[in-house]
Amino acid sequence: MTDNPAHAVIDKAVKADDVVLFMKGNPNFPQCGFSATVVDILTHLGVPFKTYDVLPDPDLREGIKEFSDWPTIPQLYVKGEFIGGCDIIREMFSDGELETLFDEKGIKAS
Repeated sequence: MTDNPAHAVIDKAVKADDVVLFMKGNPNFPQCGFSATVVDILTHLGVPFKTYDVLPDPDLREGIKEFSDWPTIPQLYVKGEFIGGCDIIREMFSDGELETLFDEKGIKAS
């Protein structure tokens, strides 16, 4: 990890909640189709999740890419672990792997 101050904020955020999504916009008004897709999947599964909008904060937007070593947003974290972006989440959802992951991590759907 670098000395980037955003990394400390991100590290704290991904550890504070079981399911964390860094996205463009918010769940009620996603600002890109990829973010909307991941929100739809998590909502469909009934999993409670915390979101962080990267658009108003350039340090967060760039810092999350460095933190995860992943070039795109949205990014999903479960129990502090980076899971992936939209394509990975969509594939895991369609294969049933995402529900299995939540079960294994003890995350209950509502």
